[in-house]
Amino acid sequence: MIRFSLIDTPNSTSKSDLLKVRIETHGCKLNTADSQRLANDFSRSGYDLVESDEAPDVFVLNSCTVTHIADKKARQALSRARKSFPDAIVVAAGCYAESGTADLEELAATDLVIPNSRKSEIVSIVNSRAGLEWQQPVNHDEHIHQLLGRTRGAVKIQEGCDQICSYCIVPKVRGRERSIPKSELIKQVQALSSAGCPEAILTGTQLGSYGFDLDATGLVDMIRSVLENTDIRRLRVSSLQPAEFFEDLLELWTGVGKDRLCPHFHIPLQSGSDQILERMRRRYTADGFLAAVTAAKEVVDGCSVTTDVISGFPGETEEDHLRTCEVLKAAELADAHIFPYSVRPGTSAAHFEDQVDVYTRTRRAEDLRAIADSMAQRHRQSFVGSTRSVLWEGARGASGLTDNYLRVRLEPGEIVSASRGNGDGLIEDIKLNRLEGLQLIGTPAD
Repeated sequence: MIRFSLIDTPNSTSKSDLLKVRIETHGCKLNTADSQRLANDFSRSGYDLVESDEAPDVFVLNSCTVTHIADKKARQALSRARKSFPDAIVVAAGCYAESGTADLEELAATDLVIPNSRKSEIVSIVNSRAGLEWQQPVNHDEHIHQLLGRTRGAVKIQEGCDQICSYCIVPKVRGRERSIPKSELIKQVQALSSAGCPEAILTGTQLGSYGFDLDATGLVDMIRSVLENTDIRRLRVSSLQPAEFFEDLLELWTGVGKDRLCPHFHIPLQSGSDQILERMRRRYTADGFLAAVTAAKEVVDGCSVTTDVISGFPGETEEDHLRTCEVLKAAELADAHIFPYSVRPGTSAAHFEDQVDVYTRTRRAEDLRAIADSMAQRHRQSFVGSTRSVLWEGARGASGLTDNYLRVRLEPGEIVSASRGNGDGLIEDIKLNRLEGLQLIGTPAD
């Protein structure tokens, strides 16, 4: 769950005179990017974004619908908002608002349900519901007026998905693939940097297909252009498919992006069984996944590789499950996000007759999580004694992330001695001394 912090307002109106809006974000980094843009839209239209316990006039949930659990969390968040802020306009937006419009319209907690297809109209729709007869002139400058946190900002490079995996609802809720022009991305990344954000995350549903609908550009060219035309200190690429690990892509990390492109790769596996991958309509094999992991590790020294795995997909046998366990062990990753298969109405997998029972899905997920936890501990232990750059979140030393996406905090005594100022957004080199659970503990390298 992500909330916004106020930087400034684009006009001279007193904050006490502004309508207050609170935005809660669930789900992926694409939603984070959408919420960042929505925050700016509200700010430019004369709203004051609030957080903590301050009661808003408008509450917006930017929802996720990737699993039935995400749907449940959205309903709970909306009901909680109605109870906490009885006088507010409660708005359901995002992916669940697209896939479950009727369900949310029947939910007593919601006043407005605004699907993704109308997300550009959210501010004007809210204004209309609030009974505003006029709309404050929109400031169209390129500055970030409301920054999501102080440490990293998500930048959406493309929207939608044409792959149509058999289990995935994303194509239905986000539509066909569309690339954001490279010039616009450069402006967005530089705006984040100018607002004090040291790290930008390039996010999308299918990053590798970026530029297919634009002239003379692609993912590699776009990343290179962002690095060459902005002063962002860290640039992170959110997710890449196994088939996208070409030599020219990886050379960015050792060339123009050295010390700025974060050495962290998220490569979805989903299953280690080629039979299941084919039923999922994934465009790679288990061996292709392992080859991509190997290529990343060989070219980018000290990188971390993470993945996603679905347990109990329809038709998955015990042999298929064991094959997934084998592939996960062979990959030796930094971490893996394990999801028991969730039936999504509107997907072809929802109609498969050989559904795996819930108990088996859960048991297999537990097997995979045990492997993932063991890998995560070994990966982090391998960095004890080394020095990595850490981006602090909040107070300096309390919690931060290395460039290769490992959670770090300072030794207790160091946190006390460093508490004179807020370290939010500070990047410094930290010597990693020991591992506590899955968190590395360190001291300043100097």
